[in-house]
Amino acid sequence: MRVLLVGAGGVGTAVTRIAARRGFLTRMVVADYDLTRAEAAVAALEDRADRFSARRLDASDEEGVRRLLAEERCDVLLNATDPRFVMPLFRAALAAGAHYLDMAMSLSAPHPERPYEECGVKLGDGQFELAHRWADSGRLALVGMGVEPGLSDVFARYAADELFDEIEEIGVRDGADLVVEGYDFAPSFSIWTTIEECLNPPVVYEKDRGWFTTAPFSEPEVFDFPEGIGPVECVNVEHEEVLLIPRWVDARRVTFKYGLGDDFIAKLKTLHELGLDSTERVTVPGADGPVRVSPRDVVAACLPDPATLGERMTGKTCAGTWVKGTKDGVAREVYLYHVVDNQWSMREYGSQAVVWQTAVNPVVALELIATGIWSGRGVLGPEALPPHPFLDLLADYGSPWGLREQG
Repeated sequence: MRVLLVGAGGVGTAVTRIAARRGFLTRMVVADYDLTRAEAAVAALEDRADRFSARRLDASDEEGVRRLLAEERCDVLLNATDPRFVMPLFRAALAAGAHYLDMAMSLSAPHPERPYEECGVKLGDGQFELAHRWADSGRLALVGMGVEPGLSDVFARYAADELFDEIEEIGVRDGADLVVEGYDFAPSFSIWTTIEECLNPPVVYEKDRGWFTTAPFSEPEVFDFPEGIGPVECVNVEHEEVLLIPRWVDARRVTFKYGLGDDFIAKLKTLHELGLDSTERVTVPGADGPVRVSPRDVVAACLPDPATLGERMTGKTCAGTWVKGTKDGVAREVYLYHVVDNQWSMREYGSQAVVWQTAVNPVVALELIATGIWSGRGVLGPEALPPHPFLDLLADYGSPWGLREQG
């Protein structure tokens, strides 16, 4: 398989380190707007670098991406950039006749009059609008194939196939006990994406009502996470699983809740109150005259790069899917989960836990596609494909998943 990886940040670099250990990969072109980042990712692979090369690429340049896919004869484009670049990359892969994978879907827009009651443009709407063209092309666009969304959706499909006859609720629950020494505020994932997820109106799905929104950080609950992480307060956050799971899995309700903590929520609210979460450019003085810059990009530039925090980070991160329903007429409640210890991921791969946990899942998916075990056409979420091969292969990557009976 020949892969164009777009984005050589923390997750993209972790993808290269994971994929380099697997034999299915014939070639991976690592492309980034900052060529030095792409070159550093390739150089770190040492003796495996013969299968990898670095290129400069502007992810917003749709035609440039299409040309590179054709020039390198790539079978698939793996998008490891932030959601702003989903649509140009998505369209470029379609035009080039390549398969496509991403870990975050096209951006949403709040309802103009009722943002906390009704959906406006939903996550992924832009991609699903082109589903017929992908189906006609015979190519697969596998969207939301990270950890959340991604592995969480695979868990939902597995629960529906194997563990339940009827499902009352599927709730993705994410929590961690990670600590970064020396920083009062150091998000372990892209602050650009974190702001987008946490300050947009969260989406909830109910079978009798469809998709609707609530206020940010609504419906707080304390969820007890496994493997020593313990109780963490979780709140509603906008996330792709709520938009994906109901398309392929029958459930009465679907939610996503993230363990953010009071301090993190307070800082995000402050950014919002000051307008520092905005992506609209403002004019500021510069050494060579006025410059145009978005406040959110300034915030991101002022914070440490999440990929560089691994040496200062301790603890574990947990991604999982809680499912409540019945099996053989008996009530059942389970939590399917995946835990990564930062000490392990740093020792084994040199990548901090959150970015490694995100990166491993698209690599597993690529291997399943390369070997023909996963196949399809059109725009599909992970829950549209058989879960067993994925979960078995994830364990083969040295990172097994778990299942806990609740109650």
